Amino acid sequence: MAAEPSGPGRGAPVVPGEVAGGEGAFADLAGQEAVVTQLRRAAQAAARVLAGEPVTAGGMTHAWLFTGPPGSGRSVAARSFAAALLCPRGGCGYCAACRQVRAGTHADLMVVRPDGLSYGVKQTRDLVLRAAGAPSGGRWRVVLFEDADRCTEQAANALLKAIEEPAPRTVWLLCAPSAEDLVTTIRSRCRVVTLRVPSSEAVAGVLMSRDGIDPERALAAARAAQGHIGRARRLATDAEARSRREQVLAVPAHATSLGPALSAAAALVKTAEEEAKSVTGELDEPEREALRQAFGEGSTGKGVAKVIRGAAGALRDLEDRQKSRATRLKRDSLDRALLDLAGFYRDVLMIQARAGVELANADHEAELREMASASSPEATLHRIEAIMRCRERLAASVAPLLAVEEMTISLLAG
Repeated sequence: MAAEPSGPGRGAPVVPGEVAGGEGAFADLAGQEAVVTQLRRAAQAAARVLAGEPVTAGGMTHAWLFTGPPGSGRSVAARSFAAALLCPRGGCGYCAACRQVRAGTHADLMVVRPDGLSYGVKQTRDLVLRAAGAPSGGRWRVVLFEDADRCTEQAANALLKAIEEPAPRTVWLLCAPSAEDLVTTIRSRCRVVTLRVPSSEAVAGVLMSRDGIDPERALAAARAAQGHIGRARRLATDAEARSRREQVLAVPAHATSLGPALSAAAALVKTAEEEAKSVTGELDEPEREALRQAFGEGSTGKGVAKVIRGAAGALRDLEDRQKSRATRLKRDSLDRALLDLAGFYRDVLMIQARAGVELANADHEAELREMASASSPEATLHRIEAIMRCRERLAASVAPLLAVEEMTISLLAG
């Protein structure tokens, strides 16, 4: 086992449930001071429960719901809290448990992400059974359920039963944009943690301290990402991500007549497909390789034929899940592109209103001011509404190209 890196408070005795200096496991949670305080107190209460003390009101509970707009850090907060629960030092950020939680490899952490556009009842029932086991490390068994709002109705019912009748020392951490995205019976049994979109300065600070990005690039990426730290990190470190964003922001200038508007729609969809393809490429091959190794690819001897047949079936199942995930990632990438486009017109509207607020696309200020002077605030609002309407249609599974074509024509008509 690799030696633990040195860090704040190393070698000093630490009271269970307290972080040994610095931000510890919560270092990546930008601009969420109130949430960090709430979760640290809960982790301290959890440590007292493990020590045999009675549960106190407002302390630890078995079900949590992390809510907030895209980019606010819902899953980051949930994972940080998981580290605080599973770390003997309350989330120091340096020990093996914290590193394993960060990598998603801790034996007592189950990270759940819907592979497709929704999460089915069979998957949820299997999850509930796995979550019922005792923690191997003697602390907690934590289930981090990202995109819990994508549960089907039947899946939500299966999840409700697990939350109503929790297994001892099993903690559910659900993530969703808002509490209203989950059925009332589930959200009423969870303690809600509400996150806000962090400031550009807070996000830039994390990029500088954790990723070593220079201040100017970090702040520009944070502004462009509108507080979304994961998106900001990609923009700051990935030249291809920056290039795809530039292609999206070129849509307003290209949508000057019907033909160019339709071409802009096709380019926007293609850009989203390329981004999704880059992500799936990073995910798919390691999964296939892990499956081949699990079935002993290249082995010889008795029973190999049976193993090969089993491997073929498992590989087909994996490919089906990967195709479903690719569809979801394509929709998600297109939705992010639409949010970038909406952010562009939001900046135009702010200039028209002389609001004096920070521009998300300050690196395109000349273009923004040109468009602001050439159109009215009413026209800009019409364009933003067209983008939001497109997002709703994509969520309703309308063919992406058709939905985006209608949107770009509306941008032209505006």
